[in-house]
Amino acid sequence: MEIQFAERIRTLPPYLFAAIDQMKREALSKGAQLIDLSIGDPDIPTPTHIIEAMKEAVEKPEHHRYPSYEGMLSYREAVARWYKRRFGVQLDPEREVLSLIGSKEGIGHIPLAFIDPGDVVLVPSPGYPVYPVGTKFAGGIPYFMPLKKENHFLPNLQEIPEDICKRAKLMFINYPNNPTSACATAEFFKEVIEFAQKYNIIVCHDAAYSEVYFEEKPISFMEVEGAKEVGIEFHSLSKTYNMTGWRIGFAVGNKDILAGLGKVKTNLDSGVFQAIQEASIVALNTEESDLKELRNIYKARRDILFEGLRKVGFEVEKPLATFYLWTKVPRGTNSIDFVAKLLKETEVLCTPGVGFGEHGEGYIRFALTQSKEKISEAVERIGRLKL
Repeated sequence: MEIQFAERIRTLPPYLFAAIDQMKREALSKGAQLIDLSIGDPDIPTPTHIIEAMKEAVEKPEHHRYPSYEGMLSYREAVARWYKRRFGVQLDPEREVLSLIGSKEGIGHIPLAFIDPGDVVLVPSPGYPVYPVGTKFAGGIPYFMPLKKENHFLPNLQEIPEDICKRAKLMFINYPNNPTSACATAEFFKEVIEFAQKYNIIVCHDAAYSEVYFEEKPISFMEVEGAKEVGIEFHSLSKTYNMTGWRIGFAVGNKDILAGLGKVKTNLDSGVFQAIQEASIVALNTEESDLKELRNIYKARRDILFEGLRKVGFEVEKPLATFYLWTKVPRGTNSIDFVAKLLKETEVLCTPGVGFGEHGEGYIRFALTQSKEKISEAVERIGRLKL
């Protein structure tokens, strides 16, 4: 029997992090003493009080049946309280909050609700690979908005051709940004809202890194007047509370957009395990002092890696948020070749910028997901590299 993949699968590029996993396996099979700074998977354990809440919740028989598709009301109420406390944004937990099996799931599914074949979706480049992949799965056409250093890694909406604007149905933006670590201003969000209103475009803001910040708190898209009329915001508990494997997140904002996403979800998944939702209510009530302690760990790591890379001679952006460092590769090479060279000669693994899109070429991304000691060792190894 001959197995043939569908066209939508055959035309996909290799998933970035799967390719990196392969590079990692090959290096380890050869005995490499690898320091992996490639993937944004927090190495710090999930806080104990969340784990204890999960232990209690998993013992409850009522949690071992199908959950509601939109999420437990108590979980959605906890999200609404968190938004009010953190951003000053009022949300109706019944209509303006939707639970997700991690924000990736919601981001991947949202085009299915609103994109017909041939419709255009505005996608940042470099950006999270799921934005264009979800678009293509829905039959849409990604239009890539370059994120350039000279524009503070914000898309220049004025450069988008008029015919593309008129065909666009949806736009993805992401701040604090992965991979560049850039943050957005209220002025930029106002510009996005005006743009969306003018062209009738749904805005999907990915705010997964809003709580991993250092000097200044990032703002929410939902804080800006008019945001709820044009869009929704995705969040994840993965990065904030070190719960990547738990697979839980949420989307908030425009009730009609959320209803469209909800219709897709009711047909494709059965909701989040209720014990995880119950433990996540506890997570959302975590003391600010505990979160500050986590941020201080990342800040110390950031400073070691930033100063080390700069001292060696790299041109690197100092992140105000996220746990990534967006770093230019030396002249005369490209991101994939330089990642391979770095791995071969120093046994330090990072991520090629081109994996985040054409406009990520010329950069590599380091993740702060190893201890200070490991990062210091990585800096020492990289310092021996001939650039």
